[in-house]
This record gives sequence, C-alpha cells and structure tokens, in this order.
Amino acid sequence: MIDKRSFMLGGAALAAGLALPARAQAPAPAVRPLPYPHRVVTVVTHSSPGAGSDVLLREMLKYLQRYIGATFIVENDEGGSGAKAVARVSSARPDGSMFYATSPTYILTSLLSQPPRTYRDLEPLVNFFNDSEILYTRANGPYKTLEDVMNRARATRGRWGAANPASQERQAGEQLKRAAAVKAAVVSHEGGGDLMINVLNGTLDMGVGEVQEIRSQLSSNRVLMLATFNPERMAAYPNIPTVKELGYDVTVVKFRGLASPKGLPPEIIRIWEQAVPLILADPEYRAMYTRDNLAPNYLSHAEYGAFVSKFAADTTAYLKSTGVIR
Repeated sequence: MIDKRSFMLGGAALAAGLALPARAQAPAPAVRPLPYPHRVVTVVTHSSPGAGSDVLLREMLKYLQRYIGATFIVENDEGGSGAKAVARVSSARPDGSMFYATSPTYILTSLLSQPPRTYRDLEPLVNFFNDSEILYTRANGPYKTLEDVMNRARATRGRWGAANPASQERQAGEQLKRAAAVKAAVVSHEGGGDLMINVLNGTLDMGVGEVQEIRSQLSSNRVLMLATFNPERMAAYPNIPTVKELGYDVTVVKFRGLASPKGLPPEIIRIWEQAVPLILADPEYRAMYTRDNLAPNYLSHAEYGAFVSKFAADTTAYLKSTGVIR
C-alpha cells in the first residue's frame, strides 16, 4: 500500500509519428554485436519529439547498436497519454521487431482513462533506468526557491505544469499540491516542449519534468531547478534539494524500460538480457547517462514483469485511497 503523502514510483521538432534513426551510429564496439533476427527494430514512444523520453531513447539506442546487431529507430506516436502507442505495439507481431518505451505513464493511462488496450496487453521486457523528476522555473522570473512558488500558491491560486494528463509528472504535481495544502492548478500539456514554452513565458509558475528535457535551457541559464522528487539529492546536482527535505513528504522515482507485444520468443528475450548490462556498463554511455542523472537499474524479463505488476497494484491502491478512481 502506498502512503498518500509519499508516492514512490519505481521516460529539432518533428511531426508526430515521424521515424528517425537513433542519431548517428556509435563507434564500433570492442565486442561483436549480438546477432539479431531483424535488420531494423522500431521503438515506439508516446512522447513528443524533444521531450525527456524521446531524448533518452535516441541517446540510448545509439549506443545499444554497439551490442545488438540491428538498426534502431524511434517513432513518436503521440495521443491519448500513451494509449495510442500502447494500442499500436500491443497489436504488432511479437517477433522482436517493435517495442514500446515504458514509464509509469503507460500504467497511469490504463488506470485513469480505461483505454481499449492497456499495460496488461504488453509484455514487460527489461528495465534500464530509474529517472529523476524535477521542479523548475524560468531563471528571470520572480521565483528562486520552491518556497517562493508555494508562497505564491498560498496567496493566490498558482499555476504549475506537467506533460500530459496521465503522466507521472502530473501525479507528482497533484501529490505536492496536497502535501503543501495549496490550491494550485496543475495544467497538462501535449508534451515537454509545450510545457517548457509556458514556463519560459511566465504562464506557469513552475513545471514538473526531467533533466534531459531541460538540459539545453539549463545550460543556457534560462531555467532554474528548484527541487527533485528523488528520495536523495541527485549526484549530478548536489546543490538541488529534495522535495521531502524542504518539508513536503512526496517521493517519486521514474522507471525506464521496454515492453513488447505478448508472446515474445525466449531467444529474443535472451538477447536483450545479455545486451542491456553491456550497454549500461559502456564507459562512454555511462558518462552520458550519469550526466543526466539516470540511475542504472537493470531488471531482467522476469524481474521487470513482477515489478510492473506490483507497481500497478500499488498505484491502483493509491488512486483508490485518494478517490481518484473507484
């Protein structure tokens, strides 16, 4: 059972649906890539181009090609907070040629909107990372700390932003609002790009997002990180406090993995279980994902399936306990 105050959850603009290679091919690995039965593998994400999940996937798959003998492409299939992407992948052939990029969104969408195809229609493959959720605001705005934003919300109704209605970011914002006993509006967006625009133009007091999607604005000093929902401070940003240490008992961690249509052959599963530890240990890629504060958390096929089932059960219990669902 998840405590109401501490909800522990364990991912160049393009038109939606446009497929692109996962950036440039990485240098040749020191080991021969594992043979794979498909020349091209498609990984579908519900995220918009440039959003955190999209950026993470394009970087990750570039390095994965060092260890699996296939070309990986990312396709952005937006719509329905992930429902469209889940429906597409769940109806594909379970032959290892198409996967869905998983995060808590695909479970939250299934529970909150009851789409025709849900997380139960996909088979969890493996998990790669735990990701960090952060709060940020425009650097030239009136807020320099999270308490500044909270004071605004106490004085008048504040406006916070999240990526989409069924995202973990939206749930994190709602939990923070309850923990702080403020009446801020948590406004949903089509993706991280739209959210960023409204943070930068001052329409929103702050946004809930991921380090990857604010990286360029952060490096150009256009946004300011206020806090992280992590249980501990981020290693790459040790000066950024946690929401909990600031007095609000909300903790959120985001998982990042892959799922497939049900019935994936055991030989395909074995290839992925061999390759994922190799990519996570790759020194060049490790330096990159460490910079983005991604924590490697490899879960095998069996472990990830059990994790997703427990996560869904705990999330269901939490949403019922707060009256969000019956």
